[in-house]
Amino acid sequence: MSSGEPQAAFKGLDHLIVAVSDLDAAARVTSRLLGREPSWRGTHPGAGTANVLYGLDRAYLELLAPSGIGPVADALRHHIDKNGEGLFGLALGTPDLDGTLVQMQARGFPPTTVATGDGHDTATGARRSWRSCVLPLTETRGVLVLGIEHAATAAALSLARASSAEESTLHGIDHAVVRSVDADASIAIWGGKLGLRCALDRRFEAFDARMVFFRVGGVTIEIVAPLDAAADGGNATADTLFGLSWKTANVHAARQRLADSGFDVSPVRAGRRPGTNVFSVHSGTLGIPTLVLGPDV
Repeated sequence: MSSGEPQAAFKGLDHLIVAVSDLDAAARVTSRLLGREPSWRGTHPGAGTANVLYGLDRAYLELLAPSGIGPVADALRHHIDKNGEGLFGLALGTPDLDGTLVQMQARGFPPTTVATGDGHDTATGARRSWRSCVLPLTETRGVLVLGIEHAATAAALSLARASSAEESTLHGIDHAVVRSVDADASIAIWGGKLGLRCALDRRFEAFDARMVFFRVGGVTIEIVAPLDAAADGGNATADTLFGLSWKTANVHAARQRLADSGFDVSPVRAGRRPGTNVFSVHSGTLGIPTLVLGPDV
């Protein structure tokens, strides 16, 4: 248990988890997409899984694959059999998991079991350890959300090394998209129970969408729901972790790099956020709807 005064709030989006069946193949295509080399290649003893991590600005990306026998491996296989490769879940970070869970219980979450985890880099032998919990899916409307506290003595995850010109790489996660059928019910989870700060709640008539933006540690979790959606009666599995938006320093350079590498990319267009340009990536994304965003320069 952490010592000192509890800090009862999540401090950031720690990482996003992508379920994959072939870890080596997924790492090759992701490295080409990001223009970066992995920060970590490791295993989880006892969980039956292996992973590749990309350390990025403010958060990291985890490619997670079943490699043996274990409850997490079983869950991954079930998810991939049902949905194919793609987004599996997200982890919210805190320096005091116990204090955060106390605060969440006060907001209506049931008691949650905390487990310890351990991983080691198969190339360097470095070790990372953490304490984490899986929030009940019935309380997160079906989106897999973990709370995680990394051990202070664990090996730091390095920034994924650029393998292309830095300005053309993807260097961070701008936002993760959760698709909902009931924006108000989702707001009650992300803002009310998880306590994330709502930065913007807007209706976009042209897209028939209501978009709600929650900020956590400099990264956005975006809830997207139809404008005419009726209340779903508290459907516990109605939401889906759907897509990703990546940050780049130069949208035109990033698009050219990806096009030259054989990715199917859209033309650059003006972003909805003032002062930005964006383009979509239609291939090589492990089934994840993907947008790349950068300054309009």
